[in-house]
Amino acid sequence: MAEEKNHPYFLEIALSEAKKCIPTPTAFCVGCVLVVRLPNASPTILSTGYSRELPGNTHAEANALSKAYALSSEEISALFPSHQDGPKTIDELLQYADVYTTLEPCSTRTSGLAPCVDALIKAKVKRCFIGVGEPSDFVNCEGARKLKDVGIDVVWVDGLQNECLAVARTGRATES
Repeated sequence: MAEEKNHPYFLEIALSEAKKCIPTPTAFCVGCVLVVRLPNASPTILSTGYSRELPGNTHAEANALSKAYALSSEEISALFPSHQDGPKTIDELLQYADVYTTLEPCSTRTSGLAPCVDALIKAKVKRCFIGVGEPSDFVNCEGARKLKDVGIDVVWVDGLQNECLAVARTGRATES
């Protein structure tokens, strides 16, 4: 399938987002891209996000979703001009969304904030492409399993695991 060649491309964009993170020794640097694939249309980037981009100890996936939910109907129409009879609301668009994230979406937050995997499930995204599994530096992550359990396709993208992990651990004193 021709679209399969796009996965490393979008994950590279997510890596660029992750590199924008302000490093901290107590959290990962993660990037995320939300890509909408409407029928008979080219993939379109809906939003991007990176860890700590928005106020409040925020994570990449939550930030990308927050920015997507903030889009006006005019901005949505401008992104998808040839699909005027297609999805009109962000909730409808997210059902056609693929998530590209450099690190497995969190299933537990040490801060007590809501995990990203719960937000992705609530948004009803179609698929999640992951650069590398979350190492057990802080918690035992079960994000990929939780996504699969509710029927969201999980795809591990080969080839960028080492770079995704290195960027995730930027600023960490102990890189275990």
